[in-house]
This record gives sequence, C-alpha cells and structure tokens, in this order.
Amino acid sequence: MSSNLFKATVNQYLEDLPKPVQSKLYEAPATCLSIYRLLSPMAKFYIMSMIFNEKLVAVRDLNKWCKPSAKKLEFEALKRLESLHLIEYDARGTHIRLNSTFRKNFRDSLTGSQDPNAFGSVSTAVDKHAVDIAFLDSFATQKWESILHFMVGTEGTQPPSKSVLSLLRLGGLMEGHGGDRDDGDDASNITNTGFQFLLQDVNAQIWTLLLQYLNLTQELNMNPVDVLNFIFILGSLELGNSYSVSSLSETQISMLADLKDYGLVYQRTNSSSRFYPTRLATTLTSDSAALKTPAMAIQQAVDESEASSISSSANVQESVIIETNFKIYAYTNSPLEIAILNLFVQMKTRFANMVCGQITRESVRNALYNGITADQIIKFLETHAHPQMRALAQERLDKKVEFDASHNINTAGGAPQSKTNGAISQHRLEVLPPNVVDQIKLWQLELDRIQTFDGYLFKDFANQQEYEILSSYAIELGVLIWSDKLKRKFFVTKDGMSQVADFANRKLR
Repeated sequence: MSSNLFKATVNQYLEDLPKPVQSKLYEAPATCLSIYRLLSPMAKFYIMSMIFNEKLVAVRDLNKWCKPSAKKLEFEALKRLESLHLIEYDARGTHIRLNSTFRKNFRDSLTGSQDPNAFGSVSTAVDKHAVDIAFLDSFATQKWESILHFMVGTEGTQPPSKSVLSLLRLGGLMEGHGGDRDDGDDASNITNTGFQFLLQDVNAQIWTLLLQYLNLTQELNMNPVDVLNFIFILGSLELGNSYSVSSLSETQISMLADLKDYGLVYQRTNSSSRFYPTRLATTLTSDSAALKTPAMAIQQAVDESEASSISSSANVQESVIIETNFKIYAYTNSPLEIAILNLFVQMKTRFANMVCGQITRESVRNALYNGITADQIIKFLETHAHPQMRALAQERLDKKVEFDASHNINTAGGAPQSKTNGAISQHRLEVLPPNVVDQIKLWQLELDRIQTFDGYLFKDFANQQEYEILSSYAIELGVLIWSDKLKRKFFVTKDGMSQVADFANRKLR
C-alpha cells in the first residue's frame, strides 16, 4: 500500500539524519508521538514494552516475544529502531534500552505531563473571521487539486506558486523551466515519477513534497529541527481549532506561507496572529484518510451525518465499473479524474457525467513505459470500484465460503470446520474481474522478462547440514531469492545479508 510506502520513505529520511539532529528532535513530545505513529506494529510493540521499564532488556527476551515465523519483522523493527537511535545496545550487545530523551518525552505525551504548548497553543481570543471545518476542507481541496490539475495539464489551470513548482521539479515530478517566469506561460512537463505520484494516496503525495521541502532547509538557511518539529506538531493538532502564531519560532512562522500554498494550513493574511490546520495536516502521521479528492477513493459512500468531513468536490458520488471484456465506465465529470484514467485507459466516449473507455494492451504498455506499475493500476481500479461491484464480489465470496464449508462438513463425516481453516481462509475479495487483473499483470511481464536483484551469494559450505541451517534461516527471514540444494548455494537480498552472516557467526563458528 502506498500508506506503507510513504511511511517507509519518511522513516528512511529520519534514519539518514545525523545522530545529534535525531536527539534534538526527541526533545519535542509531539515529534516523539508522530515518529511512534510512523513505526511498524512490531516496532511499536517494542517501544510500548520498554517505555515504562527503566531496566535493560535482554536481547534473548526480545526473541521470545515473537513467533519464529516473525523473524523478518523482528529484524526489520530492531534495525529501524537502532537506525533512529531509539534503542541503545550495551557494550556486549546482549541488552538494550530505550533512548532516555525519547522515553521521557514520549511518556510525557502519553500521560499528559508535557508542556502545555507542546502540541500547539490554542488561540483563546475571539476570531472575527472564524472558519469552520467545511471551509477548511474546501480550501485544502482547492489548493491541492490545483497542483494535480497543473501536473496533468488541465486546460485553464493556473500554475501554482513558485515554491510549489520548485518542489515539483526538485522531486523529479515535473521537468522544464516553469516557475522561473512570471508570464504564466509554463513549459513544465510531467515525468515518469510524476505519473506514479498521481496514483498515490493524498498522504503519500503530501509527504513527497514535504521531504523535498526538508531537503531545501539548508539552502534556505532554515533550522531542520524546527521544520521537522512543526510538521510533526501539525499532525497532532485538532481540526477546526485556531492556533496562535506567537508560540512559533521564526523558522516556523516563515513556513506558514509555504504550507498555505500546499493547503496544509489556512491563514487569512500573512500577518494574521492565528492559523488553522486543515485535514491534510492533521492526518500527516495517522492512518486516517486525508481529503477526498476526485483522484482518491471515489467509490466511498457519502455519509450525510458526517458532512463536515466531506470536501466540496465529493458532492456527487463518482464510481468506476470494469467489465470482463475490459470495457470501463467512469461516472465522473472531473477533468482531473478523466486525465488520470487516460494514463492507462483508451478513452472512447465522453458524456455529461460519464466517460467510456477500453483497457488495452497498448494503453497499459504506455502506462508501464511511463513508470506506472501493474499493481498500481490494479490498486487504483480497486479503490475506485463502484459499490455494486464490491457488493457482487462479496456475494461471490460468501457463496465460495459457504460451498467450501458444506464440502468440508460432508467429507469430514459431518464434523464442521472453522471458516478460518483450510482453503476457506485463502479466499479473498475479488472486486475486479480476475481475467482483467491477470491480463494487466501479464502485459507487465512482457516487459519484465529479466529481473535483477542486489544481494549476496553464499557458497562453499562445509557440509549439507550447514547449508540447510542457513538457507532455512534465510527463508524464515524472507530474504532468500534463489537456492540450489545440490550445489549448496543460495542468494539473499542486500538487506538480509548482515542478518544471515550474524546468525552464521553465532551458530556455526
């Protein structure tokens, strides 16, 4: 999922920061809470297991907390925590403890013992120009969609601000010299990376630009710790509240104008004493969906009782229907939605509120050449599928489960089996026609006849038992790519090499 992808990308950025910068970040409770939210479930489990424990924890005890089948998750979680310097090993490497600064401030954020302004200073003065959540959603949607419209080249779209254009080019999403001219005649073109960007969810898109913004902090003479802390604070603020500018640093105050261009905050004027975070900001570090734009989750039903969480572009439910003959019908009149579909669909007819097209080999290959993967296309179609397609898929799934359950009862002499056992648990909801999904993947395989992997080859084992022990461990970690039992050789991923080598040193030497 793209949500996992952007979390991994943000974590990678944090891991690459110098240790002094990381330590400085952990002095802010809001940052500690946000970084915790970005961790994997296994890493969160380790954090919570040690947060109120002042003593060292034995590494062998950590191994007992996980099932043998979760070795890969355990390794990745500990590696990430170590890279972020959230855990520290003792001199012998047999015990670990939490980073003391992180422990104190994260514990304070959990117990409510932090500084009153740690999560922003709520403005108590009456705002003569107060705005509600519906206005904030509308503002954020308009700002963000203007960027996406510009990227796909929608006619009549005004170019975004120069700061946004520079980030699009810096991130490799657009190419050209747009933004350097003030006449509005922009010459930027979308890149292969930009095509992939359009198919991501809003949170991933926001973080893509924010990471490029963070890369510019040194050139702009901005304190990276202040910038990161403010971004993480925004992810912890409450939607609909206004916050005082007086509690911000100079760096953070200068950020408000840029963040307003992205739709993350609303400030009536640049000199206003308060600002409002939008939904794009408050969902930065959470798993909650950001604003509903025409390019995102158009199949979700609109709940009238939650009108405050609906953007202005979601007044009409838009849906996509795919038939087994690869014909596609999209109920939308959004130029942005049509432009995105046009990336991998051959459009045939356009009506007032619907477009018709065909998924063809050529249209999919064009998308593949532009850097879009088959999985991204399939995920996009599943996300945008018509509710009726989901209902039919659920009906088919229920029938399969019911049939298998009755079949197992008959073959077992009347003894019922749990629906979570056997083949029944292997069934999954197939929203799209299986032949369409398989064919899209096959069209990609036509271009991916040879795959390359970076990694390491293990060979020259002393005996067959030694080979079996190490190869089995590599399989448990999920890092084994290829093996030959007769020649006693196996190949592991680049990341898995150190773990397998450490295991070999401990067990075999």
